[in-house]
Amino acid sequence: MTKRGGLDYDARDTSSVQTFSEHSRDVASTNSKPVRSSGSLRSSTLLIIVLLGCCLLHAACGGTTQAHAPTVAANPAPTFERAETVLPALDADTDNDGIPDRSELRSYNDRENFRRWFTGIAEMQFYKLSDAWNEEQHDCAGLVRFAWREALRTHDRVWLRRMGAGYEALAPDVRAYTLQESPLGEKLFRIVPGAYRADDLDKDRFSEFADAHALKEFNCTFVSRDRAQAQPGDLLFFFQPFAQRYPYHVMIFLGAAREQDEGASDWVVYHTGASPTDKGVVKKVRLAVLDEHPDRRWRPLPTNPNFLGFYRLKILN
Repeated sequence: MTKRGGLDYDARDTSSVQTFSEHSRDVASTNSKPVRSSGSLRSSTLLIIVLLGCCLLHAACGGTTQAHAPTVAANPAPTFERAETVLPALDADTDNDGIPDRSELRSYNDRENFRRWFTGIAEMQFYKLSDAWNEEQHDCAGLVRFAWREALRTHDRVWLRRMGAGYEALAPDVRAYTLQESPLGEKLFRIVPGAYRADDLDKDRFSEFADAHALKEFNCTFVSRDRAQAQPGDLLFFFQPFAQRYPYHVMIFLGAAREQDEGASDWVVYHTGASPTDKGVVKKVRLAVLDEHPDRRWRPLPTNPNFLGFYRLKILN
């Protein structure tokens, strides 16, 4: 197939046309009168047919015609970037875990950044209690609530000054939302069972306060009693039935500590809880040390029935 003048044609067709033309001239030369030969008519007709066929072929293959002129799509298909920006419905709870989808951190980066802030803030309380932590909430669950809430704030200079000396940027802020923009506001903690409903906040099913039992039952999911399955930011729960008022106790798993890690990755931090004669303190200790605790009920081992295991915050699932 050859191309000339923007049209496609077969060279064999051209030779056929030339043969008919030469035959016409030979016939004309043998006659004294200028007679229009039937061969010339046939060759002209064939040439016209060939040219028309080439034109049609050119148009069918995308030649510039009104039908094939490039136009802008009236409704372009949505791009991948648009799909990423679609947010769940305000009252959606697709996994029926009681926590609205909009409160869950769905990206890997958000989950990791939250973990770094959450564990870092909790660990800092061992070295110096922040004035921003309400003294009336100095207990094991209070440490979790405080670190959780502060991990979701905007960590600007105002925040650093409020927290006190020694604080620095530990990671980028969570991008899904800040505490000020949270779908739950300051009421981060679910305190009753059930799937999330649009009227949960109005019905006080969420609160700014949650004890260790409520944290375990309504705000976390069980991971394992095997520490090898734990991730930084997971919670350890113990149940001590002899403590009638607060039988549940919670610790925060740090993994590798930010300060003085001693090359280990099994650190936990927790508040001992207050008593009528003692305000309690924040402790930072390795699981390997707790494994040898004088009171077997506090050993974080699968063989200890008082140790309930490791749990993960639902917003990180």
